[in-house]
Amino acid sequence: MPKVSRIIPILENLLFVWLGLALVLSLAGDRLEIPALLQVLGRAHPLILHFPIVLLLMAVGLYWVSDEKLKKIGTQILLFGSNLTGITVVAGLLLANEGYDGDALLWHHWLGVASLALAVLIYFYREKSTQFLRISTSALAVAITLTGHFGANLTHGEDFLLAPIQSNEVEFVALEDAEVFQHLVRPILEAKCIACHKDGKVKGELRMDHLEGLQKGGKNGPFVIPGDLEKSLLIQRINLPVDSKEHMPPKNKAQLTDEELEILQLWVAAGSSFDQKVTDLKSEEPLFQLASNRFSNQKSYTFDPASDSDIKDLNNFFRKVNPVFPGSPALEIAYYGTSAFDPESLKDLKKVKEQVVKLNLNRMPLESVDLGFLRDFPNLEELQMNFTGISAKQISNLEGLANLRNLALSGNEMGPEAVEALAKLKQVKKLFLWNSGLDEAAQERLAKELASTQIDFGFDGKGIIYPLNPPKIEFNKELFQDSTELIISHPIRTAEIRFTLDGSDPDSINSPVYSSPIWLKKTAQIRAKAFAKDWIGSLTTSNLLFKEGIKPQSYTLANEPNPKYSAKGATSLFDGIKGKTNHTSGNWLGFREAPLEIEIFLDGKTSPKELSLSILLNESAYLFPPESVEIWTGNPKDWQKQPTAAITQSQKIEDVRFGVLSFPLPETPFEKIKIRIKPISKLPSWHPGAGEKGWVFVDEILLN
Repeated sequence: MPKVSRIIPILENLLFVWLGLALVLSLAGDRLEIPALLQVLGRAHPLILHFPIVLLLMAVGLYWVSDEKLKKIGTQILLFGSNLTGITVVAGLLLANEGYDGDALLWHHWLGVASLALAVLIYFYREKSTQFLRISTSALAVAITLTGHFGANLTHGEDFLLAPIQSNEVEFVALEDAEVFQHLVRPILEAKCIACHKDGKVKGELRMDHLEGLQKGGKNGPFVIPGDLEKSLLIQRINLPVDSKEHMPPKNKAQLTDEELEILQLWVAAGSSFDQKVTDLKSEEPLFQLASNRFSNQKSYTFDPASDSDIKDLNNFFRKVNPVFPGSPALEIAYYGTSAFDPESLKDLKKVKEQVVKLNLNRMPLESVDLGFLRDFPNLEELQMNFTGISAKQISNLEGLANLRNLALSGNEMGPEAVEALAKLKQVKKLFLWNSGLDEAAQERLAKELASTQIDFGFDGKGIIYPLNPPKIEFNKELFQDSTELIISHPIRTAEIRFTLDGSDPDSINSPVYSSPIWLKKTAQIRAKAFAKDWIGSLTTSNLLFKEGIKPQSYTLANEPNPKYSAKGATSLFDGIKGKTNHTSGNWLGFREAPLEIEIFLDGKTSPKELSLSILLNESAYLFPPESVEIWTGNPKDWQKQPTAAITQSQKIEDVRFGVLSFPLPETPFEKIKIRIKPISKLPSWHPGAGEKGWVFVDEILLN
C-alpha cells in the first residue's frame, strides 16, 4: 500500500499534464512540427484506445453501486483509466495531423477531449454529492459511446454501427433511368477509393464522398480532365504498376477489376460528365454497351395486368398488342396498314387504358381524329405519331399525360403555331420533330421553352461533307491454330473498304480493296478504313490476330518475372491463352529489373521460319516496347546469333493495346532458340516518369 500511495499523487498530477497537452494539440496542433517518435505514438492510438474505455466504463459502473469498498476500487480504476485516456487522447490528436479532416473527425476529437475532462472532473469532485456523481458519470458514459461511434465512422465508414440491420436490397435501376456517374462510376469509387478520401480522412486533399470534392480535385490537380486520359490524375494512378507508391488503390487494398478499369477510362474519354444519362450515349459506344448489360430494360410496374381475353380480342391483322417484355403487365400497341385504319378502333383501347405504356400510330391518317381519348391513358410513356398529318391543335390533348416521356411527331407539317402547344409538354424528355415545318426561329424558341427536353429537329446535310464510320472487323478468336476467317463490313454498302495486314495505315489508292472474306494463315495486324464519294474517309479500325504455331518440346527461363506479374511462369508463354488488355489480369509475364531470357528446345523434326512476341503496350502504366530483342538459334554444339531490326519505341501516351514483334528465323535447321528481351532502361523525356525503368509484358511466344 505505501508504494501505491506514492504513485497516486504522480498519477493525479499527470492528469493535468494530459489535459494541457490535449488543449495545446487541439488549438495549435496544425502549427506544430511533430517529431517522428511522437508520430509513432500517434499511430498507436487505434491499438491502445480500447483499454481505457473499459476502465472508465467499469469505474462508472462501480460509482453507481452503494458499496463503499467497491466505490473506492472504482476511484483507483478511474485514476488509472483517466491517465490511459490522456495518453490515448494525446495519441489521437497526433494522429489527426496525418491526412484526416471533416465533421466526423471534429466530433471524435472534441468528444475525446470532453471524455478526458469529465474523467478528471469526476475524480477530483467525486465526494461532492451523489447527484453530481450520477449526472457526471452518465455524461461520461454517453461521451465515451459517442466518441467511439464517430471513431468507427472514421475507420470503417458512416453508419458502421447500424449497417448490419440496414436493408441490403440492391436498388433496381432501369436503363432509361440510369446515370453514367451515379450508377456506373460512383459505386466503383465508393468500393475502392472513398475509404481514403472522405470526411475525416482526406488523403492528398482530395474528397471523393461528395460531388463538390471530386469537381474541386486535390493538391496534385484536377481529379479528371474531360476527354483527356493522359492528363487525368485518376487514369494515371489506376494504370500505374501495383507496386508503385502512387498506384491507386494502394497495393494492400482491393484492386479494380478489368470491367471497373474499363468503365472509369471510358467515362473520362466520353467527357467525365457528372449528370449524363446512359441513354444519352450512342448505342455503339462501349460505355453504353457495358451499361446495357448491367441495367435492365425491364422496368417494373405496379399496376395490375390486363385480362388475357381483352388482349386476345384487341389483337388482329392491323393491330398488335403485346407485353413490353415477357411477364410484364405493361403493354405496347402498334397499328399497321394505312388503308385499313379505322379511327373508331382507337376507342377499343380503353379496355387496357391502365396498362398501355407504348402506342405506335406511325403513318396512320389522324388529321381529323380527336386525340382526346389519350387522356384516359395515365401510364402512357411513349407515343409515336410520325407522318400522321396531325396539327398543332391536336397536340394540346397530350398536355395531361403526366408519364409521357418520348414523343415522335416527325413528318407532320405543323408550322410555327405548334410551338405554343409543344411548349406545354414539360414532362416529355425526348421529342422528335424532323420535317415538321418549324423554321430556325421556332426551333430556338421551343428549345428555350423545353430546356430539359432532348429535341431532335433533324438536319440539313446540303453542302456538308461528313466522315464515314469506321468499318467493322469480325473474327472468331484472337489466337488461332491453323487459319481463321476475317470479315470486314460497313453499314453503307457502297463504301469502299481498304485494308492492310502488316500494321501500316491503309490509304485510298495503294492499299488492297476488301471484296470477300480473308483467310489468315499467319499472325497479322489488320487495319481497315472506309472511303466513299462525297464522304470524308473513316477513322482506321484495327485488330491483332495471332497464329498459335509450333509447340516447343521444353523451355527454361533464366530470370523469373516480377512476382506480381508471373502468371503461370514460362508455361503461360506457350499455353495458347491470349491475355486481356489489362496488365493485372494474371495472363502476362512482366519484367522490369531483369530481361526476359528464355531457352526453347524443339523436337528436331521441324524448324520454325518466324518468331513472334505478343506484348502489351500501355505507356500510362510504364509498359513500353522492349529496348532490344536478341535471338540465337543453335544445335547441341554451338549458337548462332541472328540479326534483328531495331525496335520502334513509343512516341506518346496512347490507349492500352496489344502489340506484336515478328522476327525471321534462318532457313537452315536448328534445334533450339534463345531469346533475350530487355525492358526499356529509361523512360523518355516526354513521359511523366522520365528516367525511370519501364516494363515489358509478354503473354505468348509464337513459332511459325
